[in-house]
Amino acid sequence: MKYIDEYRDKKLVLALADKIKAISTRSVNLMEVCGGHTMAIRKYGIPALLPPTIRLLSGPGCPVCVTSRRFIDHTIALARLPNVIVATFGDLIRVPGSSSSLDNEKARGADVRIVYSILDAIALAKKNPDKRILFPGIGFETTTPGSAAGIKIAHQQQFRNFFFLSSHKVMPPAMAALIDEGVNIHGYIGPGHVSAITGSGMYSGLAENYKVGVVISGFEPLDLLQAIYMLVQQIEDKAPKVEIQYRRAVPPQGNQKAQQLVAEVFEPRNDWWRGLGMLHHSGLMLKEKYNHLDAENIPVTIEPTREPKGCICGQILKGVKSPADCKLFGTVCTPQDPVGACMVSSEGACHAHYRYCQP
Repeated sequence: MKYIDEYRDKKLVLALADKIKAISTRSVNLMEVCGGHTMAIRKYGIPALLPPTIRLLSGPGCPVCVTSRRFIDHTIALARLPNVIVATFGDLIRVPGSSSSLDNEKARGADVRIVYSILDAIALAKKNPDKRILFPGIGFETTTPGSAAGIKIAHQQQFRNFFFLSSHKVMPPAMAALIDEGVNIHGYIGPGHVSAITGSGMYSGLAENYKVGVVISGFEPLDLLQAIYMLVQQIEDKAPKVEIQYRRAVPPQGNQKAQQLVAEVFEPRNDWWRGLGMLHHSGLMLKEKYNHLDAENIPVTIEPTREPKGCICGQILKGVKSPADCKLFGTVCTPQDPVGACMVSSEGACHAHYRYCQP
């Protein structure tokens, strides 16, 4: 199949759904850990095509959603400093902190600008030598190589007014932590973009140690249904393993140049995940060589972190609650006026549910 329409062919979709129904005999919970999958599953109505034996759970796959409120508060505090320009991706600007957001700070006069890459932020540093440019780096293994490349450029060109605040995370520790916490997961729909960078090997511990299979999936209806079919087959055969459905984009070894770049610039650290708390070696920090670019070194007072009352975003990210279980959902909390991070990004479970599952 070469063209996008073929991955959405109704006859093929229904035929594959029938194949899943034919082999599925056990009640199982399958979790996607990619915000792109969360959105696609809801957009294309995938749950309605599945038998009642299969339940799909949305996990911690949205980078904006899992980012700690303290990180947002830290970024906001830096934005309030004189002669600072915050250059950020658009998703982050509306994420609520404890008492404000970058969007609100911009309205109050802070210099907050939306950029499309770290290179845009570096260009701002070059054009504004009298300003400190802050780039908040968020995302999983997909966006980390881009940050690493930008940091190397800033280092090589000896910028003294460019700073990076890291909230980059890696996925496997969170996937393992969910099982350790007792969340009933029988298989993972593996993230496609992340795996294009990392390859499939990083999930091997889940299959070997937890007996939970992982199938790396693409983002079209047939991709997702085929991945579900492969997972159900593994479960029925009692043979958990790591497989790649998304072979047109994900080689088993991943992108080795990108991996080398990340390893050169970053090193592991413990990091906080919404709903899961502090996870061992689940985050990335700058290596000592690049410490002069680390915004953690800028003195600033960060307000005490406060979580919003009534928001159950953390439980939703663990798959133990659904957006509809939240009393704030669709009334107090909407995409236009979000209370929790899960409602901000289009990849958030609450946003996707609001957009595609409302009556």
